[in-house]
Amino acid sequence: MKVIIFGGSGFLGSHTADALIAKGHEVKIFDIVKSPYIQKNQKMIIGNILDNKAVEKAVKGCNAVYNFAGMADIDEAHTKPLQTIEKNIMGNAIVLEACRKNNVKRFVFASTIYVYSDLGSFYRSSKQACELIIENYCEAFGLPYTILRYGSLYGPRAKDNNWIYKILKQALTEGKITRHGDGEEIREYIHVKDAAKLSVDILSKEFENRNVTITGNQPMKIKDLHIMVKEILGNKIKLEFLQDVSSSHYEITPYNFNPKVAKKLVSTEFYDMGQGILECLSELYDELGSKK
Repeated sequence: MKVIIFGGSGFLGSHTADALIAKGHEVKIFDIVKSPYIQKNQKMIIGNILDNKAVEKAVKGCNAVYNFAGMADIDEAHTKPLQTIEKNIMGNAIVLEACRKNNVKRFVFASTIYVYSDLGSFYRSSKQACELIIENYCEAFGLPYTILRYGSLYGPRAKDNNWIYKILKQALTEGKITRHGDGEEIREYIHVKDAAKLSVDILSKEFENRNVTITGNQPMKIKDLHIMVKEILGNKIKLEFLQDVSSSHYEITPYNFNPKVAKKLVSTEFYDMGQGILECLSELYDELGSKK
Protein backbone atom coordinates (compact mmCIF):
# COMPACT_ATOMS: atom_id res chain seq x y z
CA MET A 1 0.00 0.00 0.00
CA LYS A 2 0.97 3.63 -0.42
CA VAL A 3 0.85 5.17 3.06
CA ILE A 4 1.40 8.64 4.49
CA ILE A 5 1.97 9.42 8.16
CA PHE A 6 1.16 12.90 9.43
CA GLY A 7 3.38 13.51 12.43
CA GLY A 8 5.76 10.86 11.15
CA SER A 9 8.88 12.61 12.48
CA GLY A 10 7.83 12.03 16.07
CA PHE A 11 8.25 9.24 18.62
CA LEU A 12 5.45 6.86 17.64
CA GLY A 13 5.16 8.10 14.05
CA SER A 14 8.77 7.39 13.13
CA HIS A 15 8.63 3.86 14.55
CA THR A 16 5.37 3.18 12.72
CA ALA A 17 6.96 4.43 9.49
CA ASP A 18 9.77 1.90 9.98
CA ALA A 19 7.28 -0.89 10.75
CA LEU A 20 5.33 -0.08 7.58
CA ILE A 21 8.52 -0.25 5.48
CA ALA A 22 9.36 -3.60 7.08
CA LYS A 23 5.97 -4.89 5.89
CA GLY A 24 6.68 -3.79 2.31
CA HIS A 25 4.53 -0.63 2.15
CA GLU A 26 5.55 2.62 0.43
CA VAL A 27 5.81 5.37 3.05
CA LYS A 28 5.68 9.16 3.00
CA ILE A 29 6.18 11.24 6.14
CA PHE A 30 4.50 14.62 6.51
CA ASP A 31 5.64 16.78 9.42
CA ILE A 32 6.54 20.33 10.33
CA VAL A 33 10.17 19.26 10.89
CA LYS A 34 12.39 16.79 9.06
CA SER A 35 12.56 13.37 10.69
CA PRO A 36 16.00 12.59 12.14
CA TYR A 37 15.13 8.91 11.61
CA ILE A 38 14.19 9.11 7.92
CA GLN A 39 15.19 6.05 5.89
CA LYS A 40 16.36 6.32 2.30
CA ASN A 41 13.25 4.44 1.13
CA GLN A 42 10.91 6.89 2.92
CA LYS A 43 9.85 10.19 1.37
CA MET A 44 9.86 13.31 3.56
CA ILE A 45 7.40 16.19 3.13
CA ILE A 46 7.88 19.29 5.27
CA GLY A 47 4.55 20.99 5.88
CA ASN A 48 1.91 22.16 8.34
CA ILE A 49 -1.14 19.99 9.02
CA LEU A 50 -3.24 23.19 9.05
CA ASP A 51 -2.31 23.93 5.41
CA ASN A 52 -5.31 22.58 3.44
CA LYS A 53 -3.64 22.58 0.02
CA ALA A 54 -0.40 20.99 1.23
CA VAL A 55 -2.27 18.25 3.07
CA GLU A 56 -4.55 17.47 0.12
CA LYS A 57 -1.57 17.30 -2.25
CA ALA A 58 0.33 15.01 0.14
CA VAL A 59 -2.61 12.60 0.51
CA LYS A 60 -3.14 12.26 -3.25
CA GLY A 61 -2.44 8.72 -4.44
CA CYS A 62 -2.31 7.23 -0.92
CA ASN A 63 -4.28 4.14 0.06
CA ALA A 64 -3.91 4.61 3.83
CA VAL A 65 -3.40 7.73 5.94
CA TYR A 66 -2.17 7.85 9.53
CA ASN A 67 -2.65 10.95 11.66
CA PHE A 68 -0.19 11.06 14.57
CA ALA A 69 0.21 14.86 14.43
CA GLY A 70 -0.93 17.37 17.03
CA MET A 71 -0.48 18.24 20.69
CA ALA A 72 0.56 15.08 22.52
CA ASP A 73 1.55 16.25 26.00
CA ILE A 74 -1.32 16.36 28.53
CA ASP A 75 0.22 19.03 30.74
CA GLU A 76 1.12 21.27 27.78
CA ALA A 77 -2.36 20.83 26.32
CA HIS A 78 -3.86 21.92 29.66
CA THR A 79 -2.01 25.26 29.49
CA LYS A 80 -2.57 25.82 25.74
CA PRO A 81 -6.24 25.05 25.02
CA LEU A 82 -6.55 27.05 21.80
CA GLN A 83 -3.42 25.52 20.27
CA THR A 84 -4.62 22.06 21.32
CA ILE A 85 -8.04 22.56 19.73
CA GLU A 86 -6.52 23.98 16.55
CA LYS A 87 -3.82 21.32 16.08
CA ASN A 88 -5.74 18.29 17.28
CA ILE A 89 -9.29 18.95 16.11
CA MET A 90 -8.93 21.29 13.14
CA GLY A 91 -5.76 19.59 11.94
CA ASN A 92 -7.45 16.20 12.03
CA ALA A 93 -10.51 17.55 10.19
CA ILE A 94 -8.28 18.90 7.41
CA VAL A 95 -6.67 15.47 6.99
CA LEU A 96 -10.08 13.78 7.00
CA GLU A 97 -11.33 16.10 4.27
CA ALA A 98 -8.26 15.36 2.15
CA CYS A 99 -8.92 11.63 2.65
CA ARG A 100 -12.53 12.05 1.54
CA LYS A 101 -11.56 13.93 -1.60
CA ASN A 102 -8.91 11.36 -2.51
CA ASN A 103 -11.01 8.24 -1.77
CA VAL A 104 -8.55 6.90 0.80
CA LYS A 105 -9.13 3.24 1.72
CA ARG A 106 -8.26 3.59 5.42
CA PHE A 107 -7.82 6.51 7.82
CA VAL A 108 -5.92 5.65 11.02
CA PHE A 109 -6.09 7.99 14.00
CA ALA A 110 -3.87 8.06 17.09
CA SER A 111 -6.23 8.53 20.03
CA THR A 112 -5.71 7.73 23.72
CA ILE A 113 -7.17 5.64 26.53
CA TYR A 114 -7.90 8.99 28.19
CA VAL A 115 -11.06 9.19 26.04
CA TYR A 116 -12.57 6.83 28.62
CA SER A 117 -11.86 9.28 31.43
CA ASP A 118 -13.00 12.66 32.70
CA LEU A 119 -9.32 13.47 33.29
CA GLY A 120 -6.74 14.58 30.72
CA SER A 121 -8.18 18.10 30.30
CA PHE A 122 -8.12 19.56 26.76
CA TYR A 123 -5.95 16.72 25.46
CA ARG A 124 -8.66 14.20 26.31
CA SER A 125 -11.59 16.29 25.07
CA SER A 126 -9.80 17.07 21.78
CA LYS A 127 -9.31 13.34 21.16
CA GLN A 128 -12.94 12.61 22.04
CA ALA A 129 -14.06 15.28 19.56
CA CYS A 130 -11.81 13.83 16.85
CA GLU A 131 -13.22 10.34 17.36
CA LEU A 132 -16.78 11.61 16.93
CA ILE A 133 -15.86 13.58 13.79
CA ILE A 134 -14.12 10.52 12.32
CA GLU A 135 -17.28 8.46 12.89
CA ASN A 136 -19.31 11.26 11.23
CA TYR A 137 -17.06 11.13 8.14
CA CYS A 138 -17.60 7.39 7.94
CA GLU A 139 -21.38 7.75 8.29
CA ALA A 140 -21.70 10.68 5.86
CA PHE A 141 -19.07 9.80 3.24
CA GLY A 142 -18.20 6.14 3.78
CA LEU A 143 -14.60 6.89 4.78
CA PRO A 144 -13.18 3.70 6.38
CA TYR A 145 -11.25 4.28 9.61
CA THR A 146 -9.45 2.65 12.51
CA ILE A 147 -9.09 4.51 15.81
CA LEU A 148 -6.12 3.47 17.95
CA ARG A 149 -6.34 4.26 21.66
CA TYR A 150 -2.80 4.12 23.00
CA GLY A 151 -1.75 3.64 26.60
CA SER A 152 1.61 4.63 28.13
CA LEU A 153 4.39 4.34 25.55
CA TYR A 154 8.13 4.18 26.18
CA GLY A 155 11.24 3.31 24.22
CA PRO A 156 13.98 4.74 21.97
CA ARG A 157 13.50 8.15 20.30
CA ALA A 158 11.37 9.47 23.18
CA LYS A 159 11.86 13.06 24.35
CA ASP A 160 11.10 15.18 27.42
CA ASN A 161 7.31 14.92 26.98
CA ASN A 162 7.55 11.15 27.57
CA TRP A 163 7.28 10.28 31.27
CA ILE A 164 9.64 7.28 31.34
CA TYR A 165 12.23 9.23 29.35
CA LYS A 166 11.99 12.06 31.89
CA ILE A 167 12.49 9.86 34.96
CA LEU A 168 15.41 7.99 33.40
CA LYS A 169 17.05 11.27 32.42
CA GLN A 170 16.51 12.64 35.94
CA ALA A 171 17.98 9.47 37.43
CA LEU A 172 21.13 9.76 35.31
CA THR A 173 21.63 13.53 35.69
CA GLU A 174 20.38 14.16 39.25
CA GLY A 175 20.70 10.80 40.97
CA LYS A 176 17.03 10.76 41.93
CA ILE A 177 13.49 10.26 40.60
CA THR A 178 10.71 12.59 41.71
CA ARG A 179 7.05 11.58 41.46
CA HIS A 180 4.01 13.72 42.21
CA GLY A 181 1.84 11.13 43.94
CA ASP A 182 2.42 8.10 46.17
CA GLY A 183 3.50 5.74 43.38
CA GLU A 184 0.47 3.48 43.77
CA GLU A 185 -0.85 4.61 40.37
CA ILE A 186 -1.05 1.77 37.85
CA ARG A 187 -0.04 1.87 34.18
CA GLU A 188 0.17 -0.69 31.37
CA TYR A 189 3.38 0.40 29.64
CA ILE A 190 3.99 -0.73 26.08
CA HIS A 191 7.26 -0.52 24.17
CA VAL A 192 6.94 1.81 21.21
CA LYS A 193 8.19 -0.85 18.77
CA ASP A 194 5.45 -3.22 19.92
CA ALA A 195 2.90 -0.43 19.54
CA ALA A 196 4.22 0.40 16.05
CA LYS A 197 3.94 -3.22 14.91
CA LEU A 198 0.34 -3.42 16.11
CA SER A 199 -0.34 -0.07 14.43
CA VAL A 200 0.52 -1.71 11.11
CA ASP A 201 -1.31 -4.99 11.79
CA ILE A 202 -4.61 -3.08 12.02
CA LEU A 203 -4.54 -2.32 8.28
CA SER A 204 -6.13 -5.75 7.74
CA LYS A 205 -9.82 -5.83 6.83
CA GLU A 206 -10.96 -7.07 10.25
CA PHE A 207 -10.04 -3.75 11.88
CA GLU A 208 -11.94 -1.54 9.44
CA ASN A 209 -14.30 0.89 11.23
CA ARG A 210 -13.09 -0.39 14.59
CA ASN A 211 -11.73 1.16 17.76
CA VAL A 212 -8.64 -0.62 19.06
CA THR A 213 -6.89 -0.30 22.43
CA ILE A 214 -3.09 -0.68 22.34
CA THR A 215 -1.53 -0.96 25.79
CA GLY A 216 0.93 -3.22 27.56
CA ASN A 217 0.25 -6.75 28.78
CA GLN A 218 1.28 -6.33 32.42
CA PRO A 219 -0.15 -3.66 34.76
CA MET A 220 2.60 -2.12 36.91
CA LYS A 221 2.59 0.29 39.82
CA ILE A 222 4.63 3.42 39.17
CA LYS A 223 6.41 2.79 42.49
CA ASP A 224 7.50 -0.65 41.25
CA LEU A 225 8.86 0.87 38.04
CA HIS A 226 10.89 3.34 40.12
CA ILE A 227 12.30 0.48 42.18
CA MET A 228 13.18 -1.42 38.98
CA VAL A 229 15.12 1.58 37.65
CA LYS A 230 16.83 2.04 41.00
CA GLU A 231 17.97 -1.60 41.03
CA ILE A 232 19.14 -1.45 37.39
CA LEU A 233 21.28 1.56 38.34
CA GLY A 234 22.85 -0.25 41.29
CA ASN A 235 20.55 1.19 43.99
CA LYS A 236 22.42 4.48 43.73
CA ILE A 237 19.47 6.80 43.11
CA LYS A 238 16.98 8.33 45.54
CA LEU A 239 13.20 7.96 45.12
CA GLU A 240 11.03 10.94 46.08
CA PHE A 241 7.23 10.80 46.24
CA LEU A 242 5.52 14.17 46.65
CA GLN A 243 1.96 14.35 47.92
CA ASP A 244 0.66 16.95 45.44
CA VAL A 245 -1.10 14.82 42.83
CA SER A 246 -1.80 16.05 39.31
CA SER A 247 -5.51 16.44 38.59
CA SER A 248 -4.93 15.66 34.90
CA HIS A 249 -3.72 12.07 35.29
CA TYR A 250 -5.52 8.92 36.45
CA GLU A 251 -4.36 6.65 39.30
CA ILE A 252 -5.45 3.07 38.57
CA THR A 253 -7.78 3.27 35.58
CA PRO A 254 -8.84 5.90 33.04
CA TYR A 255 -12.29 4.34 32.68
CA ASN A 256 -15.07 6.74 33.55
CA PHE A 257 -16.47 8.32 30.41
CA ASN A 258 -18.12 5.77 28.12
CA PRO A 259 -17.30 6.26 24.41
CA LYS A 260 -17.62 3.61 21.71
CA VAL A 261 -16.21 0.31 22.98
CA ALA A 262 -12.76 -0.73 21.75
CA LYS A 263 -11.21 -4.19 21.62
CA LYS A 264 -7.71 -4.53 23.06
CA LEU A 265 -5.08 -5.74 20.57
CA VAL A 266 -2.08 -7.60 22.00
CA SER A 267 0.91 -9.35 20.49
CA THR A 268 2.15 -12.82 21.41
CA GLU A 269 5.70 -11.43 21.33
CA PHE A 270 6.63 -8.21 23.08
CA TYR A 271 9.52 -6.35 24.71
CA ASP A 272 10.28 -7.25 28.33
CA MET A 273 9.95 -4.11 30.48
CA GLY A 274 13.37 -4.50 32.08
CA GLN A 275 15.11 -4.97 28.75
CA GLY A 276 13.17 -2.02 27.33
CA ILE A 277 14.36 0.19 30.20
CA LEU A 278 17.96 -0.91 29.60
CA GLU A 279 17.61 0.03 25.93
CA CYS A 280 16.31 3.49 26.90
CA LEU A 281 19.13 4.01 29.41
CA SER A 282 21.72 3.04 26.80
CA GLU A 283 20.28 5.59 24.37
CA LEU A 284 20.22 8.25 27.10
CA TYR A 285 23.86 7.57 28.05
CA ASP A 286 24.87 8.14 24.44
CA GLU A 287 22.70 11.25 24.17
CA LEU A 288 23.98 12.83 27.38
CA GLY A 289 27.57 11.89 26.58
CA SER A 290 27.42 13.58 23.19
CA LYS A 291 26.37 16.87 24.86
CA LYS A 292 29.45 17.04 27.13
